[in-house]
Amino acid sequence: MAKEKTVYVCSHCGQESPKWVGKCPACGQWNTYVEEIVRKEPAGKLFQAAQGTASGQAKPMPLSAIEAGEEPRVDLHDAELNRVLGGGLVRGSLVLIGGEPGIGKSTLVLQTVLRMPERRILYVSGEESARQLKLRADRLTACSNDCLIVCETSLEQIFTHIKNVQPDLVVIDSIQTISMEALDSSPGSISQVRECAAAILRFAKETHTAVILIGHINKEGSIAGPKVLEHIVDTVLQFEGDQHYMYRILRSIKNRFGSTAELGIYEMRQDGLRPVSNPSELLLSQEHEGMSGVAIASAIEGARPFLIETQALVSTAVYGNPQRSATGFDIRRMNMLLAVLEKRVGFKLAQKDVFLNIAGGLRVNDPAIDLPVISAILSSNMDAPVGPEVCMAGEVGLSGEIRPVNRIEQRIGEAEKLGFRRFLLPRQNLQGLDTAKTGIELVPVRKVEEAFRALFG
Repeated sequence: MAKEKTVYVCSHCGQESPKWVGKCPACGQWNTYVEEIVRKEPAGKLFQAAQGTASGQAKPMPLSAIEAGEEPRVDLHDAELNRVLGGGLVRGSLVLIGGEPGIGKSTLVLQTVLRMPERRILYVSGEESARQLKLRADRLTACSNDCLIVCETSLEQIFTHIKNVQPDLVVIDSIQTISMEALDSSPGSISQVRECAAAILRFAKETHTAVILIGHINKEGSIAGPKVLEHIVDTVLQFEGDQHYMYRILRSIKNRFGSTAELGIYEMRQDGLRPVSNPSELLLSQEHEGMSGVAIASAIEGARPFLIETQALVSTAVYGNPQRSATGFDIRRMNMLLAVLEKRVGFKLAQKDVFLNIAGGLRVNDPAIDLPVISAILSSNMDAPVGPEVCMAGEVGLSGEIRPVNRIEQRIGEAEKLGFRRFLLPRQNLQGLDTAKTGIELVPVRKVEEAFRALFG
């Protein structure tokens, strides 16, 4: 007879406690402990359905005796997804894709596996019926006879299907709907998510079968379930974007087989998600010549540069208290830049409303767009347009200086490729820069005042 016990588990970090406590001693969060009933099974019974896998005991080995080489990759026939994963999917890896409901996680995974006819794939759906998946697959205009669909939420039954099918890739949508019969807690609880993920990880490593998990996120924007879930998996990908815009961004938060600096951009269409190989051309599709309050920034997200349109609107405050609003940009950093303009440059914006927007629905955290932001604000304030052939990048310090930014060659190269003629950059970035190979006019600036004179005369 299995023994039952009650434990309290922190929903933020997964720390267990025999009694309820108000503040978690591990992560410091308040009121995060929830009660879970845990049934202890004898060792080995949780994985009876996955018998037939290699279960030899590991032996200590010297580091010099371990063979290391390039991990064989599985081509997913998606350039953006391959790059974010580090070159493809590694056999035996466990990948977690998280995102808000309706953002396109299931669509991304389903269209990817349907484009792999050379692989045998088992798609386990715990949320949708087989008929719903068929309707979505028909909409994606792609079909593969080697993609098998099963609707199941029991982990033991999933392992049975895997043993019968012997797939090359397993997709589980989603991990919050899967439950283990040995545990009495409901699906989606902390103990179920943790134990199911650990069992799936053991299966993936022992059989060298790649597994893709789809997970939800909570209102704070992190993966739902215990934080230990992100420690169990090999790769964590965050799929984000605004549902009112067509662009989606795939970020790598954790990757044991590649870099976390990569970024993938998709365009949501009626027939699925289309990879965007050159996002700069799409983000600069609007003609803004002669319009004030617009500045083009050369930003870097992840490992790729692209040009974005920074829009600003400055108007007289009607209701006494001036409004400050920013979309796609940190509002606190915008307030800091407005204080720099007033203190160091002398522009009085205290009684004016300031609205800032990053075109395309993107959210950019690159500090190099400080200079384009203040240029767009002053352009709107003076109603003087910035030249359409001008691009810029630079971080603004509290004393009004333009600080150097990283990877300036890539930023300049992206602007030159799209036909820009002038590029404003920090003066210190000219050190070590080969200007002879640059086919664009470089305008070095040291302070904010110099940048304004170069832009507006």
